[in-house]
Amino acid sequence: MTPADEDWRRLDRRTVLVTAAVMTGVAAGAALPVLLALAATMPLWQALLWVAAGAALLVGLSAAGDHIRWRRTRYRIGPERAELHTGLLLTTRRSLARERIRSVDLAANPLLRVLGLVKVRIGTGEHTGGASTLELDPVTKAEGERLRRLLLDRQAAPEPGPHHGTLAALDPAWIRYAPVSFVAPLLGGAAAGALMQVSEWFGAQRDVIHWIGDRFRDTPLAWTIAALIAAALIAGILGALGLWIEMWWNYRLEREPGGTLRVRRGLFTARSLSLEERRLRGVELVEPLGVRAFGAARVDAVATGIVKDEQDQHADHKTLLPAAPRATAHDVAAQVLREPTTPTATPLTPHPRAARSRRLRRALAAALLPAATLAVLGTVLDTTGLHIAAALSALLLTPPAVLLALDAYRNLGHATTDAYLITRSGTVRRTTVALQRGGVIGWTIRQSLFQRRAHLLSVTATTAAGEGAYTVHDADETEGLTFAATAVPGLLEPFLERRQRT
Repeated sequence: MTPADEDWRRLDRRTVLVTAAVMTGVAAGAALPVLLALAATMPLWQALLWVAAGAALLVGLSAAGDHIRWRRTRYRIGPERAELHTGLLLTTRRSLARERIRSVDLAANPLLRVLGLVKVRIGTGEHTGGASTLELDPVTKAEGERLRRLLLDRQAAPEPGPHHGTLAALDPAWIRYAPVSFVAPLLGGAAAGALMQVSEWFGAQRDVIHWIGDRFRDTPLAWTIAALIAAALIAGILGALGLWIEMWWNYRLEREPGGTLRVRRGLFTARSLSLEERRLRGVELVEPLGVRAFGAARVDAVATGIVKDEQDQHADHKTLLPAAPRATAHDVAAQVLREPTTPTATPLTPHPRAARSRRLRRALAAALLPAATLAVLGTVLDTTGLHIAAALSALLLTPPAVLLALDAYRNLGHATTDAYLITRSGTVRRTTVALQRGGVIGWTIRQSLFQRRAHLLSVTATTAAGEGAYTVHDADETEGLTFAATAVPGLLEPFLERRQRT
């Protein structure tokens, strides 16, 4: 540790310029509606003066406030602690023990990138809110890299082997999986809602509805609904493509000397997310239904101390690989785990047919409940239309429900290898988890009345990593207990009773 590292440092003074530029954009966006509102009650030139004065005041006060923040903020990295002092009337002092620091992530929006600045988030990975995080916004890019290397380098000797350097890099062809994700329909619905909301702000919502009605005046209702849904889906697909490009352009997964996995990505907002390998307990292969239909999957890390960034919804710290061909996902999983072959491709033990029956019963109940409700209402109200709706509901919902139930059963499976336990489940979102056997800290065995009759049970491995618990659903009761007992020898045996055969 050099003496310079002990000195208190300030944020970059150009933070004031960044704040002024951002608030200028905010003022410009609000100027037009405010100007239109004022012009209705006063001459245009007077309204322009009021808007200009208000914008200047907003930008000036924001820049002055940020200048005070800059003057009152300082940080230092000592031999044992990272410290941050900030505040004017109420001074905040935060301090993190260096041995507890688990992440140093860098992010830079387009404005910061133009100025050569980054925002640095130093965290311990604990679920204690802001007390476990130090945020330096902004510092120079060189200073951000220095802090990342200084705080994450554990002085571990690099291990020789093939799994070093760049583990994965962007293939532009992966963008074809963006439109088949669940994001596309959500964005389509959001676009339709935003159109109606904005038109309401300007008092033009009725005009928009009338315009749409005129376009489909002579079109049957069913075709009109189909056309509107198609338009929303097209908007959602375009939005999903744009979001994917912004999030994953320039993507690269690297293993750095000292045992750190680093994900770099982002088109306009560049992000650098780091994960210490000593926190890694396994990987998760995630296959949403649409992505799985095209033979793709993404890879997430199962690691301790990963906390979702509530301030940045794009900063998903656990995703190591976006949706890519399944073979690529298996290869990246193997490299991340330093294994010759990935445990996520291990052949799995299928579950009994009783598990299929349980899924079929639940699917049929969910599909027929709306139909039964409509039928009862039709009988009470003596309405033929409700009986017709009940029949249509049953006809439309039952086939997909049965197909999803059968798919959910086919996806069930579990296995163990020398180092990992593997479990797979799900249909709309199928997940295959490879968890290090040494990362299991306990077992939870659940057996409902219906499971007991079918000789099934669910076995949950508890761990300090990832979701905290991973379940083998509806396994044969003998196979499930044997799986738990052999996966982590000695952990479950004291609670088992061996039946003596006569």
